[in-house]
Amino acid sequence: MQQKARVQNMIGEDLLFLTDDQLRRGIEAMFFAYRAFTADPDLILADLDYGRAHHRALHFINRSPGLTVTSLLAVLGVTKQSLNRVLRTLIEDKLVESRVGRRDRRERQLYLTDEGASLERRLSEAQRARMRTAYRNAGPQAVAGFRQVLEAMMDAETRAQYQAMKDLSD
Repeated sequence: MQQKARVQNMIGEDLLFLTDDQLRRGIEAMFFAYRAFTADPDLILADLDYGRAHHRALHFINRSPGLTVTSLLAVLGVTKQSLNRVLRTLIEDKLVESRVGRRDRRERQLYLTDEGASLERRLSEAQRARMRTAYRNAGPQAVAGFRQVLEAMMDAETRAQYQAMKDLSD
């Protein structure tokens, strides 16, 4: 048991002194993983003449029905102009519905239509399956470590937004 603890401690210490080559391999792994993660949705999006920004908007609107345009803008971290382009298309194609805010009539709240929810499910199913398989293969400690690494890469503002989204589901 002591031997195992020492080995785990040594592995942890090794991570504190990563070489440039180890960091490069990690960066490349992220590039290739992201390409694989987005491949299936990209095929569906291409058929519809949409891009990844459309997918991200659908994802977060699905995640928080009634999300305001201002909140979506903050979550996506894009310009108002680019978000308006994406939302206009999704609304015209009857995938997203924009409603006047209940408390503040100047606010626009966003909801997926049935068709939008169906598309969001199609886009996310393959990603959920890929994540589920990877998580199962890696094991619970690796999953926890992976999340820690991702969260540590976020700047404070982004981490706060991520935490706020997490808190919605807890």
